[in-house]
This record gives sequence, C-alpha cells and structure tokens, in this order.
Amino acid sequence: MRYVSTRGGMAPQTFTQILLGGLCPDGGLAMPEGYPRVSPADLAAWRSLSYAELAFEVLRKFCDDIPAADLKALCAKTYSKAVFRTEAITPVKTLEPGLHILELSNGPTLAFKDMAMQLLGNLFEYALEKNGDSINILGATSGDTGSSAEYALRGKRGVNVFMLSPQGKMSPFQTAQMFSLQDANIFNIAVRGVFDDCQDIVKAVNNDAAFKARQRIGAVNSINWARVAAQIVYYFRGYFAVTKSNDERVAFAVPSGNFGNICAGHIARMMGLPVARLILATNENDVLDEFFRSGRYRVRPSSQVAQTSSPSMDISKASNFERFVYDLVGGDVAVVKQLWSKVDAGGEFNLAGTPYFANVKEYGFVSGSSTHADRVTTIRRMYKEFGVMIDTHTADGLKVGLEHRQPGIPLICLETALPAKFAETIREALARDPDYPPGCENLESLPQRFELMDADVAAVKTFIARHTGL
Repeated sequence: MRYVSTRGGMAPQTFTQILLGGLCPDGGLAMPEGYPRVSPADLAAWRSLSYAELAFEVLRKFCDDIPAADLKALCAKTYSKAVFRTEAITPVKTLEPGLHILELSNGPTLAFKDMAMQLLGNLFEYALEKNGDSINILGATSGDTGSSAEYALRGKRGVNVFMLSPQGKMSPFQTAQMFSLQDANIFNIAVRGVFDDCQDIVKAVNNDAAFKARQRIGAVNSINWARVAAQIVYYFRGYFAVTKSNDERVAFAVPSGNFGNICAGHIARMMGLPVARLILATNENDVLDEFFRSGRYRVRPSSQVAQTSSPSMDISKASNFERFVYDLVGGDVAVVKQLWSKVDAGGEFNLAGTPYFANVKEYGFVSGSSTHADRVTTIRRMYKEFGVMIDTHTADGLKVGLEHRQPGIPLICLETALPAKFAETIREALARDPDYPPGCENLESLPQRFELMDADVAAVKTFIARHTGL
C-alpha cells in the first residue's frame, strides 16, 4: 500500500513514512492510492474476532510495511482491558430495538480519541526505536485530541509533545486532563484565540519545510492518516455487534467537528462495510452541515466561531474534509488544489449545481445540527427513558441521528466522551453531578502547568526550538 497527497505534490510513500510526517509537503493530506476491498468472506471471518484481532485484520490492509507479527503485537498491546477497562473495548449499549450507542470512551482520557491515539503512541515508539530516531509532535486540540495524545505519548522514548489549545474554550475537566500532566516531554500551550487559530499555527509550521525538518515535527491530529485508519476498526466492530447477518445494513450517527471520526466511517463504507447512511451531526458551528445541505463550504473567521457546550466541535475549518472531497471529485488533484487554494486564502467554495455535489448522495451522507437547548433536551430524554447518561457531543449525535432514523435500519450513535468531562451541562440537564470513573474525581484540583501565548506562529516556533535544542 502506497500513499499520495490529495494535492498531487508528493511521490508515493509507505505507511511508516507518512506515519511520522503529518501534512504532505504540498500542504495536502495523505491518502491511499486505492481503498482495499473487504469481501463477504472477510466479513464472515471477522465477525467473531476480538477487538485486537479485528484491528490487526483491518490495519494490515493499510500498513503492509510493518511485519505482520509486529503489527499483531502492537494491536494486542493497545487494545487490552488494562488500557480500556473492559474486555469488549467498545461495548454496545442497546437503548431499544434498533437504537444503539457504541461506547468509545473507555480509554484513559474518557474520549473516543483514545481509540486511535493509544495505537498511534505505540506505533510511534515502534517506528522511532526501529530507526533510532526522535520526533517532536505539534498538535492542536479543541478538547479531546490533546489529552488523548498526551496520555498516549507521555514518557515515550524519543518523543516530545507540543499541544496548542484555545485558552478558556475547553471544559474545566478537559483542561485539567492536559494541564495537570507534569511529564518532562509534555508541553501545553494555551493560545489566546479559538481552535481554528491553533490549527492554523500547526499548518503554518508544517508548511515551513526547513523548520519542520530541522525540528523533526510530526503530527497526531486527525490529519495523520494512522489516526483515521485506526478509527475505521470500530465501525466494523459496531456493525458486527448489532447485526446477525452480513446482508444487513446499518446507519451511523456521528458528532463531527474536524471530520476525522466520520471520515473513518466513510472509508469503512468504501471498503465494503454495509452502511446505509452516515449521519453527520454538528453543533452551532454548522459548516459541515451547511455543505451537505447546500454544497457550500464556508469557513468562518475566528470571531464567528461560537463557544458551545459541545466544545470539541467548536471548529469551522474541518481538516479531514479535504479527504472526502478528494474522493468526491474522483481523486482529481487539480480540482482539490483549486478548491483549497480558496479555503487557505480565507475564502469558500460552492459545489451546488455541479456533478460532484450531485454525487454526494451516493456516499450515504445526510446531516443536521444541534443547539444547546437540543443537547439539554436529549440528555434529559435519554436519562428519563433509558436511564442512560450521555455527554453533550453524543447528545448532538443522537438528536440528529434520530431525525434521520429509517425503519428497519439499526441506528448506531457513536459515543464520543463520558459525561464527566462536561459536568456543567449535565448539572443543568439532570440537576445532579455526572458519574466519575475511579481516579478522576479530584482531577480539577491538581496543579496545572502550561504556557500562555498569543496566536503567533513565530512565537510558537521559538518556543519549540528552545525546548528541543535543535
């Protein structure tokens, strides 16, 4: 399997090469030259596998430059009860016949990002040790990516982590998860701005080829293909959990900000997983919903990004969306370059009335948005009707998912975090505190360590160089 750039400016590379690379040299995102296909025989054989075994079978189709025995060992090390607190790894909670929640938040940081990030940490350590190399990770987070990356990479040999987050825009629990870490290889930078400002800095640093090479900059954001690949696994797992036959189809409802989570679902569908619908849910920052409804992709300036009670989706520039558009335009890199030249210049594009947008329905996407009032109502409803407490992002997914529910098609809503991470809204909705997993009760009272900085690319570069010594 070889990988190319969505913008056409990179020679084909192996999985291991792009694992450590972040953005492609031309500013695009790495994509496989073609999607591997899953046969009916594969589906039948995979149905009874453990999560670690399934992860190996899916991932071996994408990373054939890692010896099979090594990849199998890495999957077994990652997807264990010791890491995810349950043998099932991603249990399914059935609310009623045909309505399910796929639990993805049993990892160390109580968020779905652990599903990929724990594997990424082990892959990084494996590749770096094999090559006697080191790497400095630069990432941006709106809440969950940062903590999951830091918990996956803390103490790893040959790795430093520089994580940007928008000052005061995450929940107190999310902030504490990151800033309370005292490991010498973890550097938290609180940026005066919003998530898009943080993400723009990461892209600007990655686009400085000389600095990136000198400082050995890598990425763990969902621009990293390995993140997306690892997330494909739980779509297969969720499908097997709620069906008895591979002739059945399902729908997935996915809260989405950066398009990484649902992009994995799109790829699973392209591989042959029987998915009837991919239901994309946004919060008030409805850039993606606007595209799937109208064909218009309109990135908002930072001043127009709303601060909401589902903060991990407070994003207006969805990095992984470029991967889907690449597929939508048939892999035409010239078209992708043209469209993203507008986006990168702060503009927009509109595919309404084009053959490309007419084809969107062929990919199974539908969408909708959710507000704070919707979240509160949905949290109350799930607790009252089913005795189940959900977080704010999962509430967005359920709200939109139920709007697009089809008779006879099981609906699987992807849980993205535990309610403990968003206590303020849980108290508003249910007049009680959320349940806290053991060890998390006093997290917000721990000492915190971070740097406060302006949204300044040069200042971030200086900070990185000072701490790497390179």
